[in-house]
Amino acid sequence: MDFSLSSEQTAFRDAVSVFAAGTLNDDIETRTRDGIFRRDLWEACARFGILGLPVQAEFGGTGHDLPTTVLAMEALGYECRDQGLLFSIHAHLWAVVMPILAFADAPLRARLVPGLVDGSLIGAHAISEPESGSDTFGMRATARRDGDDYVLNGAKTWVTNAPVADVFVVFATVNAKRGMFGVTGFVIDKGHPGLRASKPFKKMGLTTSPMSEVILEDCRVPASQRLGREGQGAAIFNHSMAWERSCILASQLGGMRHQLERALTYAKERQQFGKPIGDFQLVATKLVDMRMRLEASRLLLYQAAWKHAQGEDITMDAAMVKLFVSEAAVQSAMDAIQIHGGNGYMQEYGIERDLRDAIGGRLYSGTSEIQRLVIARAMGLRP
Repeated sequence: MDFSLSSEQTAFRDAVSVFAAGTLNDDIETRTRDGIFRRDLWEACARFGILGLPVQAEFGGTGHDLPTTVLAMEALGYECRDQGLLFSIHAHLWAVVMPILAFADAPLRARLVPGLVDGSLIGAHAISEPESGSDTFGMRATARRDGDDYVLNGAKTWVTNAPVADVFVVFATVNAKRGMFGVTGFVIDKGHPGLRASKPFKKMGLTTSPMSEVILEDCRVPASQRLGREGQGAAIFNHSMAWERSCILASQLGGMRHQLERALTYAKERQQFGKPIGDFQLVATKLVDMRMRLEASRLLLYQAAWKHAQGEDITMDAAMVKLFVSEAAVQSAMDAIQIHGGNGYMQEYGIERDLRDAIGGRLYSGTSEIQRLVIARAMGLRP
């Protein structure tokens, strides 16, 4: 396998880095403290082409392959200190744009995808429910066919982007007795009668990424806005998860690289007992472990991206990426705080924010426990 980057990929990565460093870090302390989502920054990302990285040119995208897309997301994570904004972009791309591209009919694709790419529309993916988090297909939201429409009722929770979204991909069951084979996807516009987003949640981390419940009350949706076939919701969800789990932590990878470089510089400059703290074995080994996690994470991530681009089944690979990188990000943030000592615990240094943002990675897109089950089953086990 060739691990080298082409000159075009290198130039593109560098351009993304320059863009992120110069545009996305304005007033970061206030934004993250107060949980402010900046739509102008979202639109700036769209103008640069971030929201259309893997999307075909006919819909306004740039049509990059997945390895190049992941490379750009890593560069964003390295330079942009607002992981919440990046998380919202990931949720929009992998769980809204890509399933609409793959499963919506031609008129619906043509109506929505250009706006999702140019930044005029923000997408949200609503599948989790208060009583069925990891048990995705045990949902209670219902979709009853009524002539040319479906009538949806139920509640969704932990819906990223919901308070600011213009387009919702919503899942409900047409027949609860059929389990996963009754789940069906729908696309619903903001302001549609019967759909409303609740007050935004207050979260531990990723504070600039707005999240809330979505309530469906006799929400009448035309059958033309069904996503795919009736009962195809499981396939749509799995398609989204293959994209999401193999891509969403690319920005965390960039953040881990930034974190390591900052901790290494600090360890060389900070003096204790007459020498740099990096010369103490216990500090040096933490830095070594951070480097090892970073490199292992990168290999897993880019291998999954390459396989996905080749059309291979990456169910297990995506789960391994999600599990390993999310756990590595948390531990590396812990090590960075420890290396910085008391300074690492102070909000003004921004290192404790890395930890709060990283912990979410063990929960979203399937918990670490669920990823282990996915991997075990892909290995032929039946836990």
